[in-house]
Amino acid sequence: MSKPFEDDENDEDPRQAHNREDVPWPVRRGGLVLTAYEHSFALVLFAIFLACFAVHAAGGAAEFNQEQLAHGQQAVSVGRFLTTSQFWFQSFQNWQSEFFVVGAVALLGIRLRERGSSESKPVAAPHD
Repeated sequence: MSKPFEDDENDEDPRQAHNREDVPWPVRRGGLVLTAYEHSFALVLFAIFLACFAVHAAGGAAEFNQEQLAHGQQAVSVGRFLTTSQFWFQSFQNWQSEFFVVGAVALLGIRLRERGSSESKPVAAPHD
């Protein structure tokens, strides 16, 4: 659940709410756990991006190398494949990833938090 549209105030500092019983576990724990929780939404989206990028690079390189070998050319490493126009063409033509991102934002935004975001509930807000 996001913040109400009319609510323009910033999140309270969750470090001030660690004594309350209704706050999520990472707020009570504090430290690095709280810092990661404050930015969990962005961290998860970034991790998904990196994983998709790596899988695309590895799979694309394998396919590219099959085509290279079929045409009597040498195979390339994954790192070298990242510099080819084929990799970037495939990346920019990947419309399925757009639907995945919209779904991920909608679903992950329910539980994860991003401190100071108008779309995310306050870090110290209870889950219910």
